[in-house]
Amino acid sequence: MAEPRRPAEGCSYRNTDCLERPLKRLFKGLGSGVAACPWPFVLVPLLLSGGLGAGFFFLPQREANDIEEQFTPTWGPAKADRDFVQRYFPTDDSERFSAQRLPTEGAYAALIAVAAEGGSVLDPAARRDLQRLDAAVRTGDYDKLCARSGGTCADPCPEPLLPLLDDAGAAAALENLYFPVSNGSFLGAALGGVRTGADGRVLSARALKLVYYLREDGSAAADSRRWLEGFLQDIPSKLANLTAIQVAYFTSLSRQQEFEGNTNSVIPLFSVTYFLTITFSVVSCLRLSCIRNNVWLACCGVASAGLAVLSSFGLLLFCGVPFVVTVLSAPFLILGVGVDDMFIMIAAWEQSAGKKDKSDVKSRLAETYAEAALSVTITTLTDVLAFFIGTWTAFPSVRSFCLYTGTAFVFCYIYTLTFFGAIIVLNHRREQGNRHWLTCMPVQVGKGQAEKSCLYNACCIGNCSGESSLPESEHPMSIFFKKYYGPFFTNRWIKLLVVLLYGAYLGGSIYGCTQIRQGIDLRNLASDDSYVIPFYDDNDKYFSTYGPRVMVVITESVDYWNETVRLGIENCTQNLEGISYVDKNFSESWLRVYTNLSKSGLINISNKTLFIKNLAVLFRIVPSFEWDINKTEDKIEASRFFIQTVNVTSSIDEKNLLNELRETAKQCSIPLMVYNSAFIYYDQYLVIVQNTVQNIIIAAAAMLVISLLLIPNPLCCVWVTFAIASVIVGVAGFMTFWKVNLDSISMINLVICIGFSVDFSAHISYAFVTSGESSANKRAIEALSVLGYPVLQGAVSTILGVVVLAAAKTYIFRTFFKIMFLVILFGGLHGLVFIPVFLTFFGNFGRSTSNTKSEKPEYRFRDNKDCP
Repeated sequence: MAEPRRPAEGCSYRNTDCLERPLKRLFKGLGSGVAACPWPFVLVPLLLSGGLGAGFFFLPQREANDIEEQFTPTWGPAKADRDFVQRYFPTDDSERFSAQRLPTEGAYAALIAVAAEGGSVLDPAARRDLQRLDAAVRTGDYDKLCARSGGTCADPCPEPLLPLLDDAGAAAALENLYFPVSNGSFLGAALGGVRTGADGRVLSARALKLVYYLREDGSAAADSRRWLEGFLQDIPSKLANLTAIQVAYFTSLSRQQEFEGNTNSVIPLFSVTYFLTITFSVVSCLRLSCIRNNVWLACCGVASAGLAVLSSFGLLLFCGVPFVVTVLSAPFLILGVGVDDMFIMIAAWEQSAGKKDKSDVKSRLAETYAEAALSVTITTLTDVLAFFIGTWTAFPSVRSFCLYTGTAFVFCYIYTLTFFGAIIVLNHRREQGNRHWLTCMPVQVGKGQAEKSCLYNACCIGNCSGESSLPESEHPMSIFFKKYYGPFFTNRWIKLLVVLLYGAYLGGSIYGCTQIRQGIDLRNLASDDSYVIPFYDDNDKYFSTYGPRVMVVITESVDYWNETVRLGIENCTQNLEGISYVDKNFSESWLRVYTNLSKSGLINISNKTLFIKNLAVLFRIVPSFEWDINKTEDKIEASRFFIQTVNVTSSIDEKNLLNELRETAKQCSIPLMVYNSAFIYYDQYLVIVQNTVQNIIIAAAAMLVISLLLIPNPLCCVWVTFAIASVIVGVAGFMTFWKVNLDSISMINLVICIGFSVDFSAHISYAFVTSGESSANKRAIEALSVLGYPVLQGAVSTILGVVVLAAAKTYIFRTFFKIMFLVILFGGLHGLVFIPVFLTFFGNFGRSTSNTKSEKPEYRFRDNKDCP
């Protein structure tokens, strides 16, 4: 029987379905093929998943969890600067070690000792504990592996503080201790919580930082690593006997080890997620009929998403794609979206019973695919594009996540249209054979059975009435949306309230966007109960006044003996010292000292020969300056000096410091470069906003193009674009209130926003504009009655897919949950509240009064009705 068509005048406002119609014919053919021979479509995905799943054998080789590599920009300027420093100023840990001159963080064990009960680390009891602590650290092969300078192990603290670790003359030495400089040594990075007298003499100090550096050169690197691993195992027991001080500890291995340990904390959550999702799916598909109960259909829908994860991850592991910890969030998301597609297929299948002969499975599945497959195609295509566009980023961790997740969405789509479609056919055959959902045994009504209880009849016979077949009926939730929810939100006063609510939402979102914080805090890469958290807390509390010590490198050979050049270098130095984040009192410059020696008449540096020759005098006075000059016989290739930063206490300060230093260096007439190992992480501030905005704009444009091609109504595309922009602004704004920074982790989720915004908004708005009802209110009610429950199911299933991540002990996974929750919440609000209400105000725009029907039109599940 030919399918009824809409009146011709109904096409006056939508004639862009040139792509929609051939796709529908293609999907109808696929549906007929699956219905005709379902078993290959069940077995092939199972076999393919098993084969590709073998790729997990390569997982240990593909793990790429190096923090610097994954969470800093691939082409960050600081990485090139580090290479320059390493090339021109090589270190020698065994002979001339200097912590401030390291091009990297180095290999070290750090301890922060805080005096107990408000005391001072200068007190005798605290000093005794500090001496025991120092002796406990210097065990094993420490004396062989320690970084050396002048033939002895490098001191763990500045020289004026060494009496704290040695009783001999300690009291007298500490009486003449000044802060922040004492006897020419800078104490700001080692002594914290300091109280001084009027003359700057130290009266008390709450905390002391000790840093024990180890050698990294040659074969010593492996031995130093083993020593640090042993240190981490033994130090907790050694701290138990200290009563006058409380000690937090950290090593150069700690951040990486704790980050890699995040994997183990999230794996147990997978089982909880699958249990919740299966339970929700089963409950959603329950029927009071032992024949029409869709429990196995729901379980197979969840299994289909699991097969997609197995296949996609295995394939990419085969191909050598790096596997990062952030990828562990992907299965939670894929599971929720896969279940959403399952609900779409089931709803379309059930609605097809009213259009086709229930026994004609080929026609019903073709009808199902014509409606649901196109809907799933739109949402999948938008999600996959959003993820693949997300791979255009400077952060490898984001690239890996987007590649794994986007590929998993492709497999999820394929398996939904093959594996799950075939399961629908097999389940239909069981129903047609009047077979029990659990035992698959024929169900018949025996004599006297129909008079038994409703529960017995529903579980063992057919349904409450005792009949072995149950006619298709409208879902209770569809009735709820039609009779209660829709009329409620189309009431004029409720619509006014919704407009006010949206105004508050938009205002709060915009304000949040202006307060957004940037950059990943390195402490967040460890779990909440990690030993590194107290170390970070104490470091922030007692040692945040003074920031990193910055190298200022003259990167080319210049005529230092030319007084004009020296004046140019001095002007550049003063400009750098004039930055608000720099304290000029703690600068250290070999050229200033050398120039002062010349002015005092001790040496002559008026020409090239004398300048190069008399450097030996400078090195005798300050031996460490020899490490700051890279020279040959006749010229200086490069040199460096140091400036001290202050008050760098937040990500905003870090960003401003880096920008101001580099901009000032760039304006200098002398070729300058500023560098500190921390700048490698600061570089994320230079690209995070740019990358995020770029990805969002490109993805949003791609979504709009897809909407125009696959949703044959331009007005609908306008509302889709509105929803995308509104949801992104909302998520970006409200994540600030939830203490989530804009970093490489949250950037992933902002890209996800785009795909999910389309999912929730496109179908509601399209159902509205294609409705034949006479008024805007009635069209909104019809759209909600048909699509409200599937949209709600999809939102709940996706939240259930990620909700267990809220219980994770690590920032990475909690952030994923927080932003996904905001995405689903705001996407659902737009799809079920804001857009239906706004459409009632603007829904008649461009619509003629003749474009109505006297009777309610036949409406398909999600979209699409061919124009004549």
